[in-house]
Amino acid sequence: MGKLWLDALTMTVVPLVFSLLVTGVISAADSAAGGRAAPRALTLFVVLLPAVCLFSALLTPLALEVWPVPAGAVSLQLAGGESPVIASAADWLENIIPANPLKAAADTAMVPLVLFALLFGLAASRIEPELRASIQTFFRAIVQAMLKIVHWVLLVAPLGVFALAYAVGSRTGMGAAGTLLHYVAFVASACIITALLACVIAALAGRMSPLAFARAALPAQVVAASTQSSLASLPAMIEAAGPLQVDRQVAGVVLPLAVAIFRAASAAANVTVAVYLAQLHGMSLTAADLIAGAFVAAAVSIAAVGLPAQVSFFAIIGPVCLAMGVPIQLLPLLLAVETIPDIFRTIGDVTADLAVVRLVAGRPKAEAQPVRS
Repeated sequence: MGKLWLDALTMTVVPLVFSLLVTGVISAADSAAGGRAAPRALTLFVVLLPAVCLFSALLTPLALEVWPVPAGAVSLQLAGGESPVIASAADWLENIIPANPLKAAADTAMVPLVLFALLFGLAASRIEPELRASIQTFFRAIVQAMLKIVHWVLLVAPLGVFALAYAVGSRTGMGAAGTLLHYVAFVASACIITALLACVIAALAGRMSPLAFARAALPAQVVAASTQSSLASLPAMIEAAGPLQVDRQVAGVVLPLAVAIFRAASAAANVTVAVYLAQLHGMSLTAADLIAGAFVAAAVSIAAVGLPAQVSFFAIIGPVCLAMGVPIQLLPLLLAVETIPDIFRTIGDVTADLAVVRLVAGRPKAEAQPVRS
């Protein structure tokens, strides 16, 4: 019963991720066509998202060396099946361009599939407006249909998660609870570190006092923690434009774009989840695996919606695990405790969005003109 429920969720990953990436890239290209603020923001997104994901991919294995997965978690490997064979770096590079995109989709080869979706979206953004609009409409319809299926499957989530948890609990006992607490601490830490990095970047590159940035971001962070939705935090983020010394018109352009595209903490956390599961299953990840996971996490984060992560949990984490060759059978158990990490995901995303708008705005207004004696 648990396997059938998991398969019902997994079957939506490929069409949902591909459609969301295509529509997201087209929308981003359309936004970049108007004004200077949007292209500058998109440039920062392209640079910062992979950088944050790579940082998480490098830091998480080191952190797991210091604070490894609890010994009682070894038995959880039984729930995830056998560890897959990891391809070498040469094989990974040879297959990064999908000679047959349909075969890549059928094999859930996420790295070449994501690359094809990005190129397809970029190409679609350059064709005639009427044809571009029809492509957007088609893939938006697929997104809505897939989300409807996900909604139906999540309606019976208590039954599916119970079936999987029962099988795991019968083998592991209380060891599973300790592992889940350890997992929550790791994912929350990844989000907190991302938020702190955003504060440092805003202070250094944005030429703003770290304390002043923290005070300006606090109201939006409170809303983010209470709603677990970056979209619901948008009004509070726009209100922070004044304390951040950012022109309100610039904030009105950059922040909605950031909410739709830039989820730095969530992307970093998704890499952490995949690396954590890899160690739980006793897998040794290569540098190519970590790079693949970081690339897919950065790209797939564009496809996520600005709603609680439970809605898009499998769509944003499943592709990262698949790209790194990590089994996904334990993801439903992690979904059961996702509410806690999601609080920190949203706080980190909102903090990173505010840091980007500070960078796009340039020097603070108080520093814009020198004081004349």
